[in-house]
Amino acid sequence: MCIGKCEIDSIKANENSPLRGRRILFLGSSVTKGSASGGVSFAEYIAARNGAEFVKEAVNGTTLVEGNGSYIERLCNIEKGEGFDLFICQLSTNDATRGKNIGVPALTDSPDTSTVCGAVEYIIEYVKETWACPVIFYTNSYYESENYSAMVTALHKIAELYGICVIDLYRDEEFNNIGKEKRDIYMADFIHPTKAGYLEWWTPKMEKYITDYLKKRQ
Repeated sequence: MCIGKCEIDSIKANENSPLRGRRILFLGSSVTKGSASGGVSFAEYIAARNGAEFVKEAVNGTTLVEGNGSYIERLCNIEKGEGFDLFICQLSTNDATRGKNIGVPALTDSPDTSTVCGAVEYIIEYVKETWACPVIFYTNSYYESENYSAMVTALHKIAELYGICVIDLYRDEEFNNIGKEKRDIYMADFIHPTKAGYLEWWTPKMEKYITDYLKKRQ
């Protein structure tokens, strides 16, 4: 159970965290928003546990692929004068559910934003040019989806081309091997975590990926 300890005010920050004082931009849809956990997600927990500042741009049901309310549209509406030290983006499950065209990774100046790959590449280039900060994409924990599995494969290929970090919760067998009892506590459904799922399961793993990546860049 996650009574009391899941409240943001009860979390003490790690004074020695490499994320302390950093400003993080989170971009995503319902999983980033915390739609099944009262609007609290790993974004709030990472910030609280590490003494970081953050902006969370997350809207339920939105896609990476360009269109009304897409990731790209909302990213471009953020003031360019804002300063960010780190960017973390969700590989949206909505693109998989709606059967959006995945496309192919292609290191190009004109990515096809009508495809998942093109949208991801556009976002990477936009963030690097606008804020010159490290870029991280994260995946959902495992759930049955051929489309999403293909998106994860494509994301890794893009990461190799662009030199970004992928927090791959989808293919991490040890991470996903938690058993039915914990899964019932940690997940509201097969896609959306609960507060306990974010705090006790997702956040520690994501923090490790993030800190390891930042150390490699030093």
